Amino acid sequence: MQDISHILDNHVLLVALIACIIAQVLKVVVELVRHGKVNFRTLVETGGMPSAHSALVTSLAFGVGQTVGWETSEFAIAIIFAVIVMYDAAGVRQAAGKQARLLNQIVDELFHDSSINEDRLKELLGHTPVQVFAGSLLGAAISWLASPAY
Repeated sequence: MQDISHILDNHVLLVALIACIIAQVLKVVVELVRHGKVNFRTLVETGGMPSAHSALVTSLAFGVGQTVGWETSEFAIAIIFAVIVMYDAAGVRQAAGKQARLLNQIVDELFHDSSINEDRLKELLGHTPVQVFAGSLLGAAISWLASPAY
């Protein structure tokens, strides 16, 4: 049980999680501005503006750099991890979402009179490059603002 309190004392981890939560909350605000209504489902959905994945991993990488040094192996690992996550969010998952949208459209057009009762594929899986960039800027800003004075 004592180990859990040590985890909760990890400043870098807490700031990264806060960056992720702030990004998710901002998605609700963006939805409100765009559509004029609050959609709390965006708090737990993937995709959208800004990318919470990008905010999380960028804040994590910046926090590691700030605490253990920008020249360390730990920062190198964190930044490579961040780049892979952001590439996946904007590349692979975005492409999977486009494929899901197309497959849903094909099923709708070909089987609209049929008794096929399959669930629709989830279409909003990834992020646009702008959403990833915005999340990354948010994560860096939060990490910078929350950096303790050493």
